[in-house]
Amino acid sequence: MSTIETSKKRSSPVQVALPSRSRGQKLRQALVRDKYLFMLGLPGLLIMAMFKYLPMWGVLIAFKQYSPILGFSMSEWVGFDHFHRLFTNPDFPLLLRNTLAINLMGLVFFFPVPIILSLMLNEVRKEAYKRTIQSIVYLPHFLSWVIIAGLTFSFFATGEGLVNKILLETGLSRVEWLTTPNLFWVFLTGQSIWKEAGWGTIIFLAAISGVDSQQYEAARMDGAGRLRQMWHITLPAIRNVIVILLILQLGGMMDVGFEQVYLLKNSLVSSVAEVFDTYVYRVGLLQGEFSYTTAVGLFKSIIGLILVLGANKLAKRYGGNGFF
Repeated sequence: MSTIETSKKRSSPVQVALPSRSRGQKLRQALVRDKYLFMLGLPGLLIMAMFKYLPMWGVLIAFKQYSPILGFSMSEWVGFDHFHRLFTNPDFPLLLRNTLAINLMGLVFFFPVPIILSLMLNEVRKEAYKRTIQSIVYLPHFLSWVIIAGLTFSFFATGEGLVNKILLETGLSRVEWLTTPNLFWVFLTGQSIWKEAGWGTIIFLAAISGVDSQQYEAARMDGAGRLRQMWHITLPAIRNVIVILLILQLGGMMDVGFEQVYLLKNSLVSSVAEVFDTYVYRVGLLQGEFSYTTAVGLFKSIIGLILVLGANKLAKRYGGNGFF
């Protein structure tokens, strides 16, 4: 080997593999760098941990015969006995039918309303009118279900309801609005639309505001009217948002608002008003069947998880982003 080659090798810099930073170091640096942001989010994280994650251990009583005297750990382990009792219960088909029917009606009739309302609000050009309409449709969201149930009884009660009074004044007969089983699901869906449709437009309007205005200008130059612009520009732009909210909606297919159903139900419509939520209240809280109703809640959660995973997989298969 020549002396020139030897001198080159000696003068070449030595490359030393530096150890990569561990995840713990990166986390500590992020905590120091963004400490105020973490402090801002700390109350929300604590609330979530306290009310969402810690209570998950209580799911174990679905597999035990829980006794308040023996406590959580000393109660007898019964395995899947409560689930067997649920699936063999004569009321189970009725509960499943009512729960799914109410949610399917909400999915078909309620879910599209915020989208349509957002598209209509987006077409209002005068900001003063647009903000006024938005404020009006937002207001029902802040009313409790107790107030909405009271308004429903005031309008549709058999004896003193405003609608029946108008029918009598016009020579028509009274209608048993709130005691007719065939109308119960219709009233639930109508209440949900009136209360939450305006509030649901917030996410869709935020997504629509991110659409590039140059696309609308190009469409107008090509002769496209407003309907074509909505169909070919606005709806494709918010498609991912629609898919994500649809997946979340499917995840709640086994959940029906307890307050809404409980306040509107009566003995004459119990065949269509009894859902899993009211059943858990009646059997779990009033009769003290804590383990059994925990199994009912766990069953609902598992079905919701399956629906979310299935809908997310289908969304990705057909070209959507999905939820995760």
